[in-house]
Amino acid sequence: MSTVQVDTPGGAYPIHIDSDRLGRLAQSIPDDATTIALVSNATVAGHYRARAEAALAASGKRLVYIELPDGEAHKDWQTLNLIFDGLLQNRLDRKAVLIALGGGVIGDMVGFAAASYMRGIRFVQVPTTLLAQVDSSVGGKTAINHPLGKNMIGAFYQPVAVEIDIDVLSTLPAREISAGLAEVIKYGLIIDAEFFTWCEQNVGALRALDRAAITYAIQRSCELKAYVVSQDERESGLRAILNFGHTFGHAIESGLGYGAWLHGEAVGCGMVQAAELSALTHGLPADSVERVRALVRAIGCPVQAPDLGTARWLELMQVDKKTEGGQLRFVLLPEIGQACFEPVPAEALQRVLEQAAVPAQA
Repeated sequence: MSTVQVDTPGGAYPIHIDSDRLGRLAQSIPDDATTIALVSNATVAGHYRARAEAALAASGKRLVYIELPDGEAHKDWQTLNLIFDGLLQNRLDRKAVLIALGGGVIGDMVGFAAASYMRGIRFVQVPTTLLAQVDSSVGGKTAINHPLGKNMIGAFYQPVAVEIDIDVLSTLPAREISAGLAEVIKYGLIIDAEFFTWCEQNVGALRALDRAAITYAIQRSCELKAYVVSQDERESGLRAILNFGHTFGHAIESGLGYGAWLHGEAVGCGMVQAAELSALTHGLPADSVERVRALVRAIGCPVQAPDLGTARWLELMQVDKKTEGGQLRFVLLPEIGQACFEPVPAEALQRVLEQAAVPAQA
């Protein structure tokens, strides 16, 4: 088993990475827990509910189950209230523990519910998608979407543990693997050029879920995110670099309708756009831009942005957590492995957005 430690002012906790972590979930339940609330959706529950409940029963704690609808389109107030309904109906107290069994949507909503219920109870992340394992389950960002903007309502709230079972990846569609790999290569682009090169060299093994390759990719991604989050828990500085490609990506998700593209697909395409913008503003070499485009394509994510119209792009980007005083700021790459966070000239952004109206070459 690999263990990555996360240390933040909001809490310190382990990330356990191994086979059959689902079978050992009871190990992450605090001794003083009164009740365990397992929260999932029907898709994930069909695969893993029985196994998770059997493992949690070993804790000897009372166990309740709350099921949510599946998909990004349901990451909203209405669905969040289903969690609160279940907690209140079952009379959970402050020593209860929530278990988020699912992808990023489940993890974000359960984390936000944990941060809010009785002003804060404990929770454990059990991510079942690659994207959630390498990104959203780590670092304590919790949120729901609003029709006007993605993840605009939420809280920073750390779990007490993250349990990553690499076996669950075998049940994912190829498209979900591709979406997760977008977040994996992001870490190489913003902070570890050698890891980006490793991803280029091992892209076939990663897409095939070769055990050694995917385990290393998850571990290294978690190590890099843990380092960044430990330096800047609440995104007042360094942590902003984790949003590379996300300003474009969130606009794609909002503009097309939540769920039309997977989050990782939108981020992958957004990273290509951010690399193009970096070339215009920070001199990122053309061959580096092509490396970004080629690897995003190789993992199976789109590299051609949808034509939302420049005015609509700008409108969507203004509703972004990285906007300050009405001024858009972007994570940019002077070179692969090095990132900065700055405003950009309007004409440079305009040139990149205009490319979204140009059909991709065959």
